[in-house]
Amino acid sequence: MTFKDHFSGHANIYRDARPHYPTELFVWLASQAPDHDLVWDCGCGNGQASIALATHFREVFASDPSATQIAAAEENPRVHYHVEPAEQTSLASGSASLITVAQALHWFDFARFYADVRRVLKPRGVIAAWSYADCSVTSAIDALKDRVYIDLVGPYWPAERRYVENGYADLPFPFEEIIAPPFEMHIEWTAAQFIAYLRSWSASQRYLQAQGHDAVALVEAELREAWGVASRAVRWALVLRVGRV
Repeated sequence: MTFKDHFSGHANIYRDARPHYPTELFVWLASQAPDHDLVWDCGCGNGQASIALATHFREVFASDPSATQIAAAEENPRVHYHVEPAEQTSLASGSASLITVAQALHWFDFARFYADVRRVLKPRGVIAAWSYADCSVTSAIDALKDRVYIDLVGPYWPAERRYVENGYADLPFPFEEIIAPPFEMHIEWTAAQFIAYLRSWSASQRYLQAQGHDAVALVEAELREAWGVASRAVRWALVLRVGRV
């Protein structure tokens, strides 16, 4: 399967504009692992989850096929970054207690990746994949956001995006499933930060390349007016698929 690179061209924008996962998520994931020796953060992107996992594991093997994303990642003495595909890791067999995939599993070749998951995980090891799709602010702001998401950049979303929109419900996951508690991301953002987040979407960047102008700019004035105050709470529900081998 050819690596589909939707983020290298705007790695710094992606890193700076994305919300952070809740601390409670990583506490819970660590509690599910058989030990805390090694975690493989696959499709690590700019290392957001990798850095959080370093609090709970002695070593984080963080991999991504995009050298540009890895170059933008935050450094940590427990995190070791590697540029390699998800489906062909250099990790030794039976070496990982936990495998995490944050907002990336829908891009993978499932059969090949899952074969490596079974090879790399220790007995009773855990794989956890999560995603987030729509966020909520206010009804007026959400309507403007949806205009960008659906009407403007809608045709530029890759086909794999449907897995995210469906909450990973129809994504193949051949493991002994563990039901995760609910987790939510929430952050206080200014209008400028929210607008930067909309621009970080892969579809927004593809629209810009194809059309030669910024889709978000078409609603920016309305967004700023609807925002109204210095900062607002923005929330995303996380969807998790967690399993044991």
